[in-house]
Amino acid sequence: MSQVNLSGLCAALILGGLALVLPGARAAAQQTPPTTNEALVRTFVENIGAEKYDAAEQLFSDSVRQAFPADKLKAAWQQVLSRAGDFQAIKSLTHEAANGGDLFSVVCEFSKAQATMAIQVDAQQHIAAFHVTQMSEKESAAWTPPEYAKTDSFEERGAIVGQAPYALSGTLTLPKGAGPFPAAVLIHGSGPNDQDESYGPNKTFKDLAWGLASRGIAVLRYTKRTRQYGAQMMHDPAGLTVRQETIDDARSAVALLATMHEIDAAHIFVVGHSLGGYLAPRIATGDNQIAGLVLLAGSARPLEDMVIEQIKFETSIAGASAAPQGQKALADAEADKRAIEDPNLKPGTMLRLAGSQVPSEYFLDLRGYDPPKMAASLTIPMLILQGERDIQVRMTDFNLWKAGLASHKNVTFKSYPAATHLFMPGTGPGTPAEYNTPNHVEADVIADIAAWIHRESGAVSPAK
Repeated sequence: MSQVNLSGLCAALILGGLALVLPGARAAAQQTPPTTNEALVRTFVENIGAEKYDAAEQLFSDSVRQAFPADKLKAAWQQVLSRAGDFQAIKSLTHEAANGGDLFSVVCEFSKAQATMAIQVDAQQHIAAFHVTQMSEKESAAWTPPEYAKTDSFEERGAIVGQAPYALSGTLTLPKGAGPFPAAVLIHGSGPNDQDESYGPNKTFKDLAWGLASRGIAVLRYTKRTRQYGAQMMHDPAGLTVRQETIDDARSAVALLATMHEIDAAHIFVVGHSLGGYLAPRIATGDNQIAGLVLLAGSARPLEDMVIEQIKFETSIAGASAAPQGQKALADAEADKRAIEDPNLKPGTMLRLAGSQVPSEYFLDLRGYDPPKMAASLTIPMLILQGERDIQVRMTDFNLWKAGLASHKNVTFKSYPAATHLFMPGTGPGTPAEYNTPNHVEADVIADIAAWIHRESGAVSPAK
């Protein structure tokens, strides 16, 4: 999500579009040519850490240099720092052989977070790809349970979603009692999310899991593949599509729930947030184990259009001093859109989206995808929810869902005047800074989802 994390696609250059600038970084490494791949990686990281973008660019392969010249690299790195804080040091570095070169996992310390970077070195000793695969923030405030979570009414146990080589760690939150219970699978937004969909001190998915389980609904959440296996997925970055990033694992999670005796296998629902909502109709198409969909701030438009809208918004609130930078970012985003939508686009091409490097296969897979139109082809019930203060997925998208599904009687729509993109309440115009303030998903959102699932399941919702 550039603040919107839309750039956090798995093969992306930098973590989920979140910003990274480095005041106070260490001095740059010496500029003599590195003699080993490890020296090359250390030089590269220390160069960007010291804001020596021209020197870092010289270490790229030709294709990466073309996609990310020094100015683009600077913009991407500055996105990371806005979330991680000042770069401090390389903490550890490991590697394995890959594609004729080496794949390095580099753990870096920042003032507000610890981040792991996956860096691919090719056979010609050039940086062929890199991205942030994990970021553990040093939270300013610890997460505490919301008031609506009745912790004595449910229990949690570990779960494994999918199979090797991409088995994912997860958690099943299970109501106490006889069961079987209706169930929900939580599908992440864009970026390499953890199972709680954490952002700063806030945990949208943990709120949902504990809130829904308190109301008699089992919930399965899991680590996103691009977070747990980001480095491994770089072995074949050109093969990345939304199927590998999201869809396969979502369906595996549904199938896992269907095998559990505590779960009502006829009433398993997919709850998708942001990108997860955008892809929910594709996840459900052809999977008859899915009883219904809940879309939380699901975008209805192509990702490249959402990025342009986000840049326009951020420029509008940044003031006149940021206008030149905003106009340049907008021009770059519009150029990225033209490349993505080029009718002659072929597989095997690296593209940019919001400062991130993404293989053309990702966008070719999405070409022609119209989420409301695909949703209209489904017969299962849907609940579509939207925060009116959302600055990432707008009421424009909510209205597109309404228009596309106007003739469907089994679709329910509701928007929340105070809710942000994370479905957390606030006042006044929405701002990205809100995400760093401790908060919880609105109680009404939890209550509405639970009531809808129980109604569609023919079950009686437990007392509040």
